[in-house]
Amino acid sequence: MRQTRKGVLQIAEVANGIIDPVLAKRAGISTALLGSWDEIAGDDFADCTRPEKITWPRRDEGPDRGGYQPGVLTIACEGARALFLTHAQGELIARINGFFGFPAVRQIRIVQKPVSTASTRRRKPQPLRGEAAKRLDDMMQGIESEALRKAVERLGTAVMQKRPKGRTL
Repeated sequence: MRQTRKGVLQIAEVANGIIDPVLAKRAGISTALLGSWDEIAGDDFADCTRPEKITWPRRDEGPDRGGYQPGVLTIACEGARALFLTHAQGELIARINGFFGFPAVRQIRIVQKPVSTASTRRRKPQPLRGEAAKRLDDMMQGIESEALRKAVERLGTAVMQKRPKGRTL
């Protein structure tokens, strides 16, 4: 195993080391592609698509078939958005190949089906009121950077929010 600073490994490195060979063998993709999919697909398609597998052409031993050939990426897409994805697939192929750094994908195959998101996005927490709001405001005194102040306010609001009984994180 590779050690990082102070001899500590990040859990993501260990998990990716275990998962990547399985994904590569079964689906031809890596956790890096899955993890970067939102940036690759862009705002238009990140929430309604998911890469499923890359099918690579078989390598024949013939003299004219010996080199590398790009594969076909199968993408799950929800409902009517598949039509828009079909029209944008040239741009998406360019983004995917840019991510890999070589022409890995020559074609996209779209499969219409529900795309389950690994994590459900929670609603923005309601602003704090009363004593909690005053406490958070007191904690933020002295923060000069506006960006840092907003980030601390979002974090503090989420942490100090009252949760309904029986509900845990």
